Amino acid sequence: MTTYAELVTQIRDYTETDSNVLTTTIVNDFIEHAEMRLYRELDLDVYKKNASAILTASTPFVTLPGTTPALFSAIRFVSIFSSAGALGGLTNNERIVLQKKDPSFISEYWPNRTSTGIPKYFATYDEDSLILAPTPNAAYTMDIEYYAQPTGLSSSTTSTWISTNAPTALLYACLIEAFKFLKGPDNMLALYEASYKNAVKTLATEQMGQKRREEYRDGAVRIPIPSVNP
Repeated sequence: MTTYAELVTQIRDYTETDSNVLTTTIVNDFIEHAEMRLYRELDLDVYKKNASAILTASTPFVTLPGTTPALFSAIRFVSIFSSAGALGGLTNNERIVLQKKDPSFISEYWPNRTSTGIPKYFATYDEDSLILAPTPNAAYTMDIEYYAQPTGLSSSTTSTWISTNAPTALLYACLIEAFKFLKGPDNMLALYEASYKNAVKTLATEQMGQKRREEYRDGAVRIPIPSVNP
């Protein structure tokens, strides 16, 4: 586990610089960039979030839970259901998972948006909203399962899931940013890049491999090991 203060100290110690060179503002940028890199390169459960919305009958558009990466990044899947009693053709708590399509498909499949029915498809209409087809015929409840970057490490948020469970990967990602900033030797930059990739590989094996498998059905996680031909 690494706290915010400990990580700041480590970055300065590894680069042999002090706060006169690597100010708090600069170090915070390193941490932010490192967290964003981890977020975009790994599919971790900590990034998975859920939001609900009540659809409006005869309205094909649904506002997303956020428009910035800090709040909303990508949809995992979407479902609709009737939360209380029969509604618009669905029975109590009957759930339908919508299929994701391109907006052009939605327009071709359901050209008259004033016509209504039970939604079957959804598409990303713009950065703020989804479009459904058929246009909802009732005020169904929608569950949106999506990826969102958690609150980052800072002086006010002194620890996060990443800093607690993957401190090595976070440190090496920060050091890559630091040596780029300091115009450090290429061999050191290459060293930390390799160290980062190794840390991410082990983290991915644990979180995206072992955690999502069971030995009874899947056996042990198999990792390719390069070998030289005899």
